[in-house]
Amino acid sequence: MTITGFDATGQTAGENVLPSRQVTAAEDLDAELRALEGGIDTAAPLAPAPVGEKVDEQVTVPARRRPLWQVVTWRDVLAIASFLGVALFVTAPLWLNLDHELRDDPQDQAFFEWMLAHGARVLTDGVYPFFSDRMNYPDGVNMMANTSVLAVSLPLTPITLAFGPHVAFNVFLTGALSLTGVSWYLVLSRRVVASRLAAWVGALFAAFAPSMIAHATGHPNIVSQFLVPLIIWRTLELRVPGRAVRNGLLLGGLLVWQAFINLEILLMTAIGVGVFCLVMGLVRHRRHRGEVLAFLRGLTIAAAVTIAALAYPLSVQFFGPQSYQGLSVYVRSFGSDLGSFTAYSTHSVAGNPLVPLTLAQNPSEQNAFFGWGLVVLFFGLMLWLRRSAAVLTLGFLALLFGAMSLGPRIYLDGKDTGVPGIWAFLHHLPVLNSAVPTRWAMAIAPIVGIVLALGCQRAADQVRTQPHTRGPIRVAMITAVAMALVPLVPVQLTTVKMDPVPEFVTSGAWRQYVDDNHTVVTLPLPDNFYSDPLRWSAYTKQDMRIAGGYALLPNQDPQDPADRTAAFAPPWRPTSGLMASIRRGNPTPDVTDARREMTLADLRYWKAGVVVLTPQTRDIEMLRTMSDLLGFRPTWTGGVWMWDVRNLVDNPDAVVSTDGDS
Repeated sequence: MTITGFDATGQTAGENVLPSRQVTAAEDLDAELRALEGGIDTAAPLAPAPVGEKVDEQVTVPARRRPLWQVVTWRDVLAIASFLGVALFVTAPLWLNLDHELRDDPQDQAFFEWMLAHGARVLTDGVYPFFSDRMNYPDGVNMMANTSVLAVSLPLTPITLAFGPHVAFNVFLTGALSLTGVSWYLVLSRRVVASRLAAWVGALFAAFAPSMIAHATGHPNIVSQFLVPLIIWRTLELRVPGRAVRNGLLLGGLLVWQAFINLEILLMTAIGVGVFCLVMGLVRHRRHRGEVLAFLRGLTIAAAVTIAALAYPLSVQFFGPQSYQGLSVYVRSFGSDLGSFTAYSTHSVAGNPLVPLTLAQNPSEQNAFFGWGLVVLFFGLMLWLRRSAAVLTLGFLALLFGAMSLGPRIYLDGKDTGVPGIWAFLHHLPVLNSAVPTRWAMAIAPIVGIVLALGCQRAADQVRTQPHTRGPIRVAMITAVAMALVPLVPVQLTTVKMDPVPEFVTSGAWRQYVDDNHTVVTLPLPDNFYSDPLRWSAYTKQDMRIAGGYALLPNQDPQDPADRTAAFAPPWRPTSGLMASIRRGNPTPDVTDARREMTLADLRYWKAGVVVLTPQTRDIEMLRTMSDLLGFRPTWTGGVWMWDVRNLVDNPDAVVSTDGDS
């Protein structure tokens, strides 16, 4: 395999030819791995071929490393523009209709808008970043135990303050997709392959794979993978001798940064890079013994920096207020269906809208939908590049992540095969019990992107070095890539018109009833089915504190006090449970004195200043029930029905009567 790099002027070897020589197969692997790892150190030249060893292929060795951002050509500009263009195309419905929200996951969009408002409040008001009582009062929310995305919300503060959290969310999502593509392109084109086209193909898939578009329907934190290629690059750079401090500090900084975007992606990256380094270290240890010591020195510094920076935030996450101990067993059973690996996502042009009903838990978790064409191409490239230990290791990682994504029970086309997956033996372990198994399939997409880039580079090399096969190779590679990737072209995100923030909130009328000692109680209370009040709070820059919420919160089951797994809503209370039940269409129960007493106790627990209800499904049933519970009718104002309950809440002797007096 011929590998081309960059010389001192930043040109490819094809543009400014460097001396090359015949090398052994072992040296070919070594040079390829060096290219994968982030540049070749010419201070340690390749050794001459041992006598009698077969000399088979050429490797063009780069003169020295260059920073990723230097020598930007017109091809680079076009590539970067294309990533932004695709990201804007995918998210266009959000930009063209600012009164719309994502159809598939509006709850998470409202959640992240609230998180963006929290980040802005951290900078403007100096509030504590790792915990907040602006939601789920009085218990609050552990921001480290949730995806608070502080590494994004803090830099986006000017946009959040100037245009609101709804626009900031659009910037977050669009920027996450485009920057991920740019980052992969720069690393691939500067450190892995010489062909800009090969790097572009690999980066395009890594950034806009079906799993990425699926999570773009509500999980911008998961889509924000622009640090992943940089972490991989800087980890592999640790082997360079004499740069332990510099390389360790750079890697440590990237790890800390990623930790405040999404820890799940960081965990996947760490395991993938760790396995790759371990395998390649075993392959190379005889010829490059000094690399191990240099790597360990740099890794020690990176670990020290990361632990020092994250020790306190992680202690809050795992042991602070409102912390939990892993996800529920139900979520830990979310696995990828075996049939989904060759199916097409609903977010791809070849997708079937009925697929998620049988092969995925919901539209956002279509993590393994690669399609038959790409599966065949990937294994074909593995066979073509099989002489590379690095490529074989990447193939092993893809199979490992695929197996882990199957969950504790293996399903095929929606049917339980009865065969346990390897996740059945892993999901009880600390840290791993907070991972959603199906998402391990997401880690396959970057691997496929790297292999695609290497395969396109191999084809380009053969076209250049074997002119007589130029036509067939070009036709074969273009056809194979097109058949694999064209069906996966992403479609635009689907949006629906969202319920507007009521005038009661936008006009500031709520401030008459709510202060530091009172909250807004909405009907129903916000949970994983109804998250609009989070957007109301975000609109007020979180000045409006709300009861209830949608977040990962510890399960507080009176029947099982030892259960501290995460739930997606606050613990059940009589009033919140009653209103949620009515909204979902269940019969309205009789209002008794016991129910009135429980409602009054709940309002005092939440320190309610006002109870509000907007026009929505089953609103009349909720209005009548709450009026009977409180003993008086609401006032219609600012687009909401409003009950002023301060007298009931603040007066410990107040009771609810059935004659309208309290």
